[in-house]
Amino acid sequence: MSNLQEVFLRIRKNKVEQKKLKEAYRDALANSPSYKEVNDELNDLKVKKKQIESDVKGQFTSEFTKLEDIKIDIDSDMEMISDLALTQLMKGETVKVVDEYEVEYDPLFTVKFKKAQ
Repeated sequence: MSNLQEVFLRIRKNKVEQKKLKEAYRDALANSPSYKEVNDELNDLKVKKKQIESDVKGQFTSEFTKLEDIKIDIDSDMEMISDLALTQLMKGETVKVVDEYEVEYDPLFTVKFKKAQ
């Protein structure tokens, strides 16, 4: 089995290669006249779409206020459920939840690394 450092360095190497390939692809698109033309048309349609959305959104102000409140509640509850699940796990207890249809959900924990300060 590989050790942590080897896997970390392999990931970094692959990310550099991925970045180079994506850059080459973007350069090829930038040099394509038909791509530029379609992209300009797309941008015009996006502006029209935003205008229509803005007009309709103006008619639903109270609903969007409620939507924002619900979003804040969900974010807060997601943070709370993470804290509660981690606390249960640290106590050695089984961590799972069941929905209204009796479907069980197991937790999914992830580990991410960021540069040390």
